[in-house]
Amino acid sequence: MSALGELRHIRGSTRGSPRKRDNRAALVFLLPWFGGLFFITLGPVVASLVLGFTDYNLIQPPEFNGVDNFTRVLSDERLHQALRVTFTYVVVSVPVQLACALGLAMLLDRGMRGMAFYRSAFYLPSLLGSSVAIAVLWRQIFGADGLVNRLLAVVGIEGRGWISDPGTALSTLIVLNVWTFGAPMIIFLAGLRQIPVMYYEAAATDGASRWTQFWRITLPLLSPIIFFNLVLQIIHAFQSFTQAFVVSGGTGGPSDSTLFYTLYLYQRGFNSFDMGYASALAWLLLMIIAAFTAVNFWAAKYWVFYDD
Repeated sequence: MSALGELRHIRGSTRGSPRKRDNRAALVFLLPWFGGLFFITLGPVVASLVLGFTDYNLIQPPEFNGVDNFTRVLSDERLHQALRVTFTYVVVSVPVQLACALGLAMLLDRGMRGMAFYRSAFYLPSLLGSSVAIAVLWRQIFGADGLVNRLLAVVGIEGRGWISDPGTALSTLIVLNVWTFGAPMIIFLAGLRQIPVMYYEAAATDGASRWTQFWRITLPLLSPIIFFNLVLQIIHAFQSFTQAFVVSGGTGGPSDSTLFYTLYLYQRGFNSFDMGYASALAWLLLMIIAAFTAVNFWAAKYWVFYDD
């Protein structure tokens, strides 16, 4: 090898060595993340899929039973009730929650003193709404001797057991979910700040009312943000568990009126020790959420408008 070739070889090796060292260092720092991905996330996901095809009671070794767990869902009446309760909860609470969030975002977008305080105060329920403490507080508020009945007694209206009445128990949980409008409100507020003011000025010059400006300018330009919040809140609503568990004492009562899908899944897995069936229910929930998300993405082309 000539002297020139040796020099090029030395330069190439010196350039490659630091890059290799950086790659090794990056791999070392990424090892904890990969460990969490494979052993905490992907591992349990694959394990639940395998257990969905077995009869497993958490004590004895799992026994393969084919698709029996997935066919049982067709004849499981309590599961059908859980689906009805969960669908009602999602279909009612999510649109109302987003409407409240958008209304407050538009109110805050006008500007007022103490804006940072109001944003923080309205966002706080989103941080606390899914906690056990708030669920316990909600049970006390809507109890027979709770705050709601005391306020109704002031105006001469007889109260009722909101939590113990099958006709109103689910409504209290819907109100709780609507109350946690802070996160979508902040996102709506950020989206409203991105709409150019000149659009509203031009519409006002042409004589458009505020209602017309809302329908013709605000909603179309804010539709990507509405779509984003809609998908996230639907997924979140399907996964609700803590509120129903605490309010009903883990039973889904009264008369299974608060039997959320996740609560029934928990009961099958950890109360009845039917972990194989619970795993199948978990994958059924995944397919339901995926179906709702796919429908939303399909329908988005008809009502979501982007800059292009």
